[in-house]
Amino acid sequence: MSNVISNVFKHLQPIRETMNSSHSNRDTGVVTTALLLAAGKGSRLYPLTHHIPKCLTMVHEASILERLVINLNKQGFKRLVVVTGYQEKCIREFLGTQACGMTIDYVFSPLYATTNNIYSLWMAREIINEPFMLIESDLVFDVSLLDNMRYPDRIAVARMQPWMNGSTVTVNQSINKSQYVKKFQNGVAGTFDEIRYKTVNMYSFSLSSWHSIIERLDQYISAGRVNNYYEIVFAEMVADGSLSLKTVSFDGKPWYEIDTVEDLAETEKLFSADRYETKIPSNITQHVSGISKPFFQHTKSMGRGSITRSLSRLRSLPQSNSLSLKQIREANIQENEVSPKNKSIGRIHGTA
Repeated sequence: MSNVISNVFKHLQPIRETMNSSHSNRDTGVVTTALLLAAGKGSRLYPLTHHIPKCLTMVHEASILERLVINLNKQGFKRLVVVTGYQEKCIREFLGTQACGMTIDYVFSPLYATTNNIYSLWMAREIINEPFMLIESDLVFDVSLLDNMRYPDRIAVARMQPWMNGSTVTVNQSINKSQYVKKFQNGVAGTFDEIRYKTVNMYSFSLSSWHSIIERLDQYISAGRVNNYYEIVFAEMVADGSLSLKTVSFDGKPWYEIDTVEDLAETEKLFSADRYETKIPSNITQHVSGISKPFFQHTKSMGRGSITRSLSRLRSLPQSNSLSLKQIREANIQENEVSPKNKSIGRIHGTA
């Protein structure tokens, strides 16, 4: 075990890019920095992720990452920090250093193939010194859901429904009717007397909370616990009173977490091309790396046909994944990444 920990600490120093100090002096008010964890391989979406990271998977005419950047821009975010790993070059070429008026910074996680999101979050400990919103790279959501996430120390939740599973929380209601997390639960098995809410894998933190989280993350990483999920840290801190999170309801508007091809199909139902804006703003990128030319083309033989994936620069309109979903299912692809974390699914509250 000591050798494992030693090998982990050989890679403890993150590869840092530019750091924008203008965002580092606030602990209250509106959050303008977002942290995107995009290091994982996304193996359960194979073959769509065979040569690209999960966040560049297409949902109709726009990728998950495009949709996120557009939503952040609409909400006034100024900085996006991306923790990369698998196929990081694709993300760098896709976003560059400026997108939609936001500064884009990167941290590369060299151990992405053998660590979990607790390690990815820990990798951002030095590059972020301001309040920020934490988000996973597989979420698609209505932009209005960010309205109340732009304030420090919030957690996105949705009322539990029969189709949902994964991490949940119970809440305490304060005098002003605000709800705060009382306790985290792993999974949905068992009987609970209290109302449970599904976590949506989106959080915002004040600078003081972030500093406390870093201290706790340091303890886990130094102990070699690099394969945990960061929720275990949040749960521990909520339990001992060192972290307080106000809940933000994601009920009533669409959101979805994309882990599998089936998730992708459901997401495209919720976010139909004719219902949600997917046109890329003309100012989304300003760098000069050929924004109108394809930077990647993926052709994969699939049973009776083939899938051709062309991820164009942000100003182009790539083909939808929906054309290939039937072929992918017919190929009977074996999922080679089985996460210990239960699947979390979001839909419009009150619909099946």
